[in-house]
Amino acid sequence: MKKIILSILIIAISQLTFSQENCELVVKVENIKKIQGSLKIAVYDHHDHFLSKEIFGDDKLIKSDSVQFSFKGLGEGTYAVSIFHDVNDNGKLDSNFMGIPSEPYAFSNNAKGMFGPPSFEDCQFEIKDGLQKIVISL
Repeated sequence: MKKIILSILIIAISQLTFSQENCELVVKVENIKKIQGSLKIAVYDHHDHFLSKEIFGDDKLIKSDSVQFSFKGLGEGTYAVSIFHDVNDNGKLDSNFMGIPSEPYAFSNNAKGMFGPPSFEDCQFEIKDGLQKIVISL
């Protein structure tokens, strides 16, 4: 009896571990105005780390008016995404003398901020078992 219970427990734990890291996020960025530079993306999993400590990041050269990113190995949970178009490819989001970004940027849910970036809560979306696709308009 102990072997049966132990076997069931091991199977349950392995299934739980497998499903927690079995999700994929696909982000399609559309409406890119200038076909130059690169697109930088960051994925966040908690409001305390939003815009400061991403769990995944990537960048791609822009060759068309849309770019797609894929992130595998995510667990189920709540996430948010930020992107910016590094037009001059200098590795940073340029801003004007008042600190307002001068390069295009966007967030998941196409959230907009007032007097600053939107909150994590405005940008958040759920990932459940399997594939989650989102579209962001730049």
